[in-house]
Amino acid sequence: MSSGPGADSAPAPTDDHHDAPLTTFSSLAVRNYRMFFFGSSISNIGTWMQRIAQDWLVHELTGSAAAVGITTALQFLPMLLFGLYGGVLADRFDKRRLLFVTQSSLGLTGLLLGALTITGHVNVYHVYALAFVVGVVTVVDNPTRQTFVADMVGPRLLPNAVSLNSANFHSARLIGPAVAGVLITAVGGGWAFIVNGLSFAAPIVGLMMMRSSELNASLRAPRRKGQLREGLRYVGSRPELLWPIVLVGFIGTFGFNFPVWAIAFTDGVFDAGAGSYGLLNTLMGAGSVVGALLAARRGSRRMRFTFAAAALFSAVLMLSSAAPFFWVYAVLMVPMGLVAMTFQVSSNAGIQLNTDPEMRGRVISLYMMVFLGGTPIGAPVVGWVTDSFGPRVGMASGGAICLLGTMALALVLARIGGLRLRIDLRAGRRALALVPRDPQPVATTA
Repeated sequence: MSSGPGADSAPAPTDDHHDAPLTTFSSLAVRNYRMFFFGSSISNIGTWMQRIAQDWLVHELTGSAAAVGITTALQFLPMLLFGLYGGVLADRFDKRRLLFVTQSSLGLTGLLLGALTITGHVNVYHVYALAFVVGVVTVVDNPTRQTFVADMVGPRLLPNAVSLNSANFHSARLIGPAVAGVLITAVGGGWAFIVNGLSFAAPIVGLMMMRSSELNASLRAPRRKGQLREGLRYVGSRPELLWPIVLVGFIGTFGFNFPVWAIAFTDGVFDAGAGSYGLLNTLMGAGSVVGALLAARRGSRRMRFTFAAAALFSAVLMLSSAAPFFWVYAVLMVPMGLVAMTFQVSSNAGIQLNTDPEMRGRVISLYMMVFLGGTPIGAPVVGWVTDSFGPRVGMASGGAICLLGTMALALVLARIGGLRLRIDLRAGRRALALVPRDPQPVATTA
């Protein structure tokens, strides 16, 4: 595979960035990551365009909200069924070559759906089938793309790069839907699919322009039986991986259900319209971008920071449930997006940094499977509580469950680590802190 001009003549990686102070955009000083970042910026806008246009197309074809839900479910289903196998492939094969294949495949699905729509031959089953294909490709693309970041920037800059990737994705969320809306109105949704398909040329060119000699070589797992079970045993034997992944699954299942609550509050509590619902999503997206950029600057990889972010997110959920007016609820969407993104970034970076390179693909695929799979499982439960007891009770109970789960898992980890919670109400002292347990007295003999 060609790596572009000068790929083999470039100097070997150096430690030039190791002593520089960490800033918000430190990872962009790494040339390979810079190529990756700007290519992803363009394709992310296209991805958000396709999401909006695809939902609109299904609604036009069927007039059914359930059909829109089926489309989303088909796109997530492969991750639930085959997610761990994607991690095995990411560990086994060259990540850059895999990304060439996955990014090209995603681009082709967009072009095909666009051609079917523009020519008037599309039906809902075409959309269902292509949504499922996108989900299958994503099973491989997601862990490969996530773990390839470490190959580009190394362990020191990994939290920063993960944060910038999240900021990149959510910044596109502020642009893509608006552009899709203009295209759908002006020339039809088919052209939004075409633009998305063409947008994948940007990351493919970025991959071609990378210098292979400046990538951090990672060990590849040899082909053998039992690699999936090996990954599960690996996570199960390491508390620093197992319990954060459990936490991610818990928060994803009961907390990351913003659309269910936001639309219930917009319509049922504040009697507002679709424009207000769109505003809530925009404000949450803006908060997510800010959270990702702050996480990029801080670069924390400590597990206690991840648990603190989960607890703060739970508290914001409960606080938002009591908002007396729409504008108060809307303003709270910004900190909600901020702490939600901080939690995502810190958990992702912490799990990758605590994983051996040859196992990273399988571990991050388990992380993504739990995180992405939890939300569609939890949404019907959260929706039932919200419908039965009202939006305020639904949102408050979601936050309370997340907070209780976070505290319980934190206590489990503290016990494993030989720590105890110290409460100190004296002035000038930390009120709450985890400290080593008092050592047991040693028995002496006369």
